[in-house]
Amino acid sequence: MGSREVLGQAARLASSGLLLQVLFRLITFVLNAFILRFLSKEIVGIVNVRLTLLYSTTIFLAREAFRRACLSGGAQRDWSQTFNLLWLTVPLGMFWALLLGWVWLQLLEVPDPQAVPHYGSGVVAFCLSAVVELLGEPFWVLAQAQMFVKLKVIAESLSVILKSVLTAFLVLWVPHWGLYIFSLAQLLYTAVLVLCYVIYFTKLLGSSESTKQQTLPVSRMTDLLPNITRNRAFVNWKEAKLTWSFFKQSLLKQILTEGERYVMTFLNVLNFGDQGVYDIVNNLGSLVARLIFQPIEESFYIFFAKVLERGKDATLQKQEDMVVVAAVLESLLKLALLTGLTITTFGFAYSQLALDIYGGVMLSSGSGPVLLRSYCLYVLLLAINGVTECFTFAAMSKEEVDRYNFTMLALSSSFLALSYLLTQWCGSVGFILANCFNMGIRITQSLCFIHRYYRKSPYRPLVGLRLSLALLGAFALSGGITAISEAWLCCDQGWPARLAHVAVGALCLGMTVGTVLLTETKLIHFVRTQLGVSRLADKTS
Repeated sequence: MGSREVLGQAARLASSGLLLQVLFRLITFVLNAFILRFLSKEIVGIVNVRLTLLYSTTIFLAREAFRRACLSGGAQRDWSQTFNLLWLTVPLGMFWALLLGWVWLQLLEVPDPQAVPHYGSGVVAFCLSAVVELLGEPFWVLAQAQMFVKLKVIAESLSVILKSVLTAFLVLWVPHWGLYIFSLAQLLYTAVLVLCYVIYFTKLLGSSESTKQQTLPVSRMTDLLPNITRNRAFVNWKEAKLTWSFFKQSLLKQILTEGERYVMTFLNVLNFGDQGVYDIVNNLGSLVARLIFQPIEESFYIFFAKVLERGKDATLQKQEDMVVVAAVLESLLKLALLTGLTITTFGFAYSQLALDIYGGVMLSSGSGPVLLRSYCLYVLLLAINGVTECFTFAAMSKEEVDRYNFTMLALSSSFLALSYLLTQWCGSVGFILANCFNMGIRITQSLCFIHRYYRKSPYRPLVGLRLSLALLGAFALSGGITAISEAWLCCDQGWPARLAHVAVGALCLGMTVGTVLLTETKLIHFVRTQLGVSRLADKTS
């Protein structure tokens, strides 16, 4: 498969992933607004911080390294060995679930049973849901490798919708069930997710007339199960060693990704109610970031991993592929920078209004607006880091991944210490400031790698981080005008003034977008081209 074909499939996956994330976040957005009116802040804090951290940590440590390693391989591979390796995520997940479940029950502070009932059952249910989800890992990796976009969209959409409906129904009718509500909803989510993949491949492999079935590396469902033979190794040891390298890195990356939740959970710097408020503001602040950046990062990591040969710089790769890769990286960097700057510029002036509409005085007063404004700056760094790291991790050799682990170790240690110190100094805002500091260092590391990678080649994709003076001026002017508008019109002047403030922002946003269309013609061409490729792929699939 050529680089342009892979690019087309990655663009299709990213656009479908974008729609999927929109659906997820809108449902979660409405659900949080709904449950805030029926449940206490303490229950929200326990579920969204502590139990979600337990689930995400178990899942991340058990499967992240396997996913990265198994998706990095080329077309010529022994898939039975890859499936054998992926099935190891289940016992590994059981180990982490037992260990972390014990920590959550025995070593951490147990919430008041009157305020948060059924905490122990919640811990058990979230651990069990993590193990259940790992049962579908071989199916997920095969679907990703074959670019089965619709399968992922349908499976995850259906799972999230059913989980949300069940949660809303139970919150409305039996709010006294406490954590039973979220435990049942979480188990339903993982069970439906795995069943969707199993049912899809069962039907696909059972139909001999299917064109997709002919392109699969398996011919029956039993081929996806663990397979032990005497004439070959149980797993591909090259993939296994790469998995171990990614595993060491994943542990450190998880600390960086969920660092503030670890500090809140283990050091008790915020009470459960404050944790709930922080998590709501954090989710609201990351809404646009995860809608756009996460599907792009996941999809184009697959593109880079399929096209590039690990451990070889730009001069040793296929030059026809490097033309495409350099152009894609440059455009992705530009897109991430512009999106992040837009969120930062307009987020400062509209944070308080957004919180007031979403959660009322509970969120729009106190530290809420400052938290959200700080997060807008973090989104800018998050956008750039997502693109630079998805290229870096796809291009690094195993040895470079191992060396990078030492850097991640230093970052993890400094992040935890900095989070604790800054939280003691300036409250929950300290978490975001610590994230900004570490994200800046990670970006610097990735940019240095990309510079070295292209140093001897004629390609300079890092020019994607440069903006014209006209565009910088448009952002600066928009930021100044919307700041003045907020001071005069928002947020204690009533709805007519608020609507006028929104209108001012819309005009400034239109001016900024117009400047982008006039000055960034190369980026606009890239976006239109990839959207066209994505639509064509949908028609032919």
